[in-house]
Amino acid sequence: MTYKIGLDIGSTTIKAVVLNDTNEVVYKSYERHKSRVREMALEKIEELKPIIKDHKFKISLTGSAGLGIANNANLPFVQEVFATTKAVRKYHNDSDVVIELGGEDAKIIFLRGALEERMNSTCAGGTGAFIDQMATLLNVDLAELDSLSQNYTKLYPIASRCGVFAKTDIQPLLNQGAQKENLAASIFQAVVDQTITGLAQGRTIDGNILFLGGPLSFNKGLRDRFIETLKIDESQATLPEMGPYFVALGAAISAESETQDYTYAQLMDALKRAANVKVSHEGLPPLFNNDDEYLEFKERHAKAKVQEVDLASYKGKAYLGVDAGSTTTKIVLLNENHEILYQNYTSNQGNPVDVVQEQLTKIYSINPEIQIAGSGVTGYGEELIRQAFHMDQGEVETISHYTAAKHFEPNVDFIIDIGGQDMKCFKIKDNRIDEIILNEACSSGCGSFIETFANSLGYDIIQFSQMGLMGQHPVDLGSRCTVFMNSSVKQAQKNGATVEDISAGLAISVVKNALYKVIRIADPEDLGQNIVVQGGTFLNDTVLRSFEKELDKPVVRPQISGLMGAFGIALIAQEKSNGTSTILSKEEVENFTHTSKVVNCRLCGNNCSLTINTFGDGKRLIAGNKCERPIKGEANFDIPNVYALKMAKLESYKELSKPGKRGRLGLPMVLNMYENLPFWHTFFTALDFEVIVSDRSSKAIYNKGQHTIPSDTACYPAKLVHGHIVNLLEKDLDAIFYPAMTYNFDEGISDNCFNCPVVAYYPEVIQANMDVKIPFMYPYISVNDKKDFMKKIRRYLKEQGYSISKKEIVEASNLAYAEYENHTNEIESYAREALEYAQKEDLKIICLAGRPYHIDPEINHGIDRLITSLGCAVISEDSVARTVEFEKFQVLNQWTYHARLYQAANYIANIENCELVQLVSFGCGLDSITSDEIHDILHENNKMYTQLKIDEIDNLGAVKIRIRSLLAAMEDREEANE
Repeated sequence: MTYKIGLDIGSTTIKAVVLNDTNEVVYKSYERHKSRVREMALEKIEELKPIIKDHKFKISLTGSAGLGIANNANLPFVQEVFATTKAVRKYHNDSDVVIELGGEDAKIIFLRGALEERMNSTCAGGTGAFIDQMATLLNVDLAELDSLSQNYTKLYPIASRCGVFAKTDIQPLLNQGAQKENLAASIFQAVVDQTITGLAQGRTIDGNILFLGGPLSFNKGLRDRFIETLKIDESQATLPEMGPYFVALGAAISAESETQDYTYAQLMDALKRAANVKVSHEGLPPLFNNDDEYLEFKERHAKAKVQEVDLASYKGKAYLGVDAGSTTTKIVLLNENHEILYQNYTSNQGNPVDVVQEQLTKIYSINPEIQIAGSGVTGYGEELIRQAFHMDQGEVETISHYTAAKHFEPNVDFIIDIGGQDMKCFKIKDNRIDEIILNEACSSGCGSFIETFANSLGYDIIQFSQMGLMGQHPVDLGSRCTVFMNSSVKQAQKNGATVEDISAGLAISVVKNALYKVIRIADPEDLGQNIVVQGGTFLNDTVLRSFEKELDKPVVRPQISGLMGAFGIALIAQEKSNGTSTILSKEEVENFTHTSKVVNCRLCGNNCSLTINTFGDGKRLIAGNKCERPIKGEANFDIPNVYALKMAKLESYKELSKPGKRGRLGLPMVLNMYENLPFWHTFFTALDFEVIVSDRSSKAIYNKGQHTIPSDTACYPAKLVHGHIVNLLEKDLDAIFYPAMTYNFDEGISDNCFNCPVVAYYPEVIQANMDVKIPFMYPYISVNDKKDFMKKIRRYLKEQGYSISKKEIVEASNLAYAEYENHTNEIESYAREALEYAQKEDLKIICLAGRPYHIDPEINHGIDRLITSLGCAVISEDSVARTVEFEKFQVLNQWTYHARLYQAANYIANIENCELVQLVSFGCGLDSITSDEIHDILHENNKMYTQLKIDEIDNLGAVKIRIRSLLAAMEDREEANE
């Protein structure tokens, strides 16, 4: 008998299938290789010895890690897509589409018509590795994650294109008390969304669908999310018994056409030859040249410490600090001399409330008579923990960390705190925070970044970190994204890098990411001389040493580095204490209970997903709200908000629509239409069209069009356009009008008035990628020259079959231009009144500077209302841009949206109690230019720069911290100036 062996060696698993002469499966296996790729391949063949030792056989390898082995062993290799297709043609020839998810690979194969395969690139978002990371975050195994997902009641929007983005979305939900059932289903939904938008890229997934790969085979909840999202029935979805092994099965079938037969001994010799191939790699210099350097390093950093005192025997007042962070909860109990009575650093394990209850119980059990005279909480879970346990103080974490740093270095110039998913940097000037820098939604370069790699290689974080100190040739990984770096690490392993070299290389990459991607330093001297580093990540000596070597100067790392937030808030609690605390007593902690449920708020258009936490004493905490309506019953309309006014005015145009003799014309409320709607609505209404505007943006509208989005790198506002077009197609229209506009209105504030290229030409994308079954009018048109506009729009409408006189065009144009100017003037007038009101009422003012579409609550996720809920007035960049005289800037100033940002930055330079916050949508390459220029304008005028990057994910946990940090710095500056 001649057997056929297929080996599929993927990024995380090795699959083997053996077929006999009649193509029956006589062996199959599926195992994780934990990066022991070549060793596992050898072990797998040894395992097959009883079957194949006395027979000749053919073999074929496939998979992302199989190619290198095949080359070194001189064995046949088949590309995995071809292997999959062969198996599909043989066993499931009626399939139209194949969806296969692996450890770090995801593919869609379209079989109907011309064969087309689409595969993820170097990013492992939306794959098995992503699901593994999310299960770890929820502190459940994969089986439990799947089981939980099948009992969900609510889906949250979660990013899937990057595991690190997803953590940033999930962690605040965990801290707010969201149920794991809902999070598990949301994780699977994120994978589905990533597959549809990231891989299908506009091609429809329908017909008979074959689901393959381990994640789809072992997770029913994931398959259910695919079936529901694609709107197919169970009969169209096929999950073959061989699903996890399908690519290996295809490799075995491919082996049939190979000419060479092998014996067991020949195959073992070939694989041993491959296993013994050593590829050298050139690494970076070691972190320590000798043991003496390491000893000096350890002794120097041991000096920054806090004395510890026995809690059990202590009598006197104590002060409790809790830092409910993104992945961990830290607790510090101090005596009146700032000495530590008790400390704890614990993983949240998905529920910070349980952690705090457990630790308080322990404190009370050690010393039942302890007198807690002050208590405070900081971090992501601040509101939840404060309400649950009746803490006295709540403080934004940036201030807590600054307070702690001053305790160790009173003359500190710069503080950098790297935690589980957050990176916070503070520049100190004249004993106050002068600038706050935080990482954006991505947490590559933070603690979870290293921990994920440690776990994937089979080590705990402490063991892995220590190994890095001994690396003789640290791998040069640069400062890339976490998921992108997976492939770099695996390549380094293949090239002979040791785990010690990889650990050191990852630590160096963390430091480079912090310095050059987050802080973006040009010269280490810019950070000053007295630098304090803190956060759990700096407990890793490998990271600390890398940081000092990169800066070429010593820094201060307190021994309680990971507890600095808790230490700082304990100091604040002591400073603000009146001698007693409202914290729960020993008995109340023992009897404490907590439940949570998820509801949708319907009090305004935000439709926030609220988590309602109820505690045993009857108190409730509502989390997830973007305004105060769920709490107070109404929004605070006393605080001016230009964003809300602009959106309300645009909504009011819908009420002006009336039946017209020329039919029903649709306008999508997208991109530049957020400022041009007054013009076009007035123009076409005057021409006797019934103008129908697409509905208000929502996640549901986005989902309607996501399958037609051709690029995953486009910004979310652009992706939303597809859903709005589908929404219009549901409204029984005669035509849709969506012009391509190279230029904006010339406002006299720039060298030219170009539109953003995506904004200008997105109608072309819609035309090319969507099946719009009614006339879709997308003329190239400019509104700068009124006469030229009237001539060209009349000619275009005539070409479309509309007979419109010149007089009608002139009258409609005059009305449109006048309405646009009136609309703009009204917004500017409201902004002036808002500023006057804010200054009269002593309110802080935030210029929320973005693009026209950032007023859409679905795009800005209610950030404007979050700011007003914190007692600040909100103005917009366009409402003040024309009030400042135009001047030349450092950059080529030819984009209208950019020019408004620069003008707004110049404007607020002279406004007291006013700061600018820039909104940037992920995927906007042009804003990489604006951010530097705006930063420089603000700093030249002694103002702070804050940038918020936003995407389709709407959790505002990190955003709230950044806004509160800015407000705290403003207050600190005011006090210093008094």
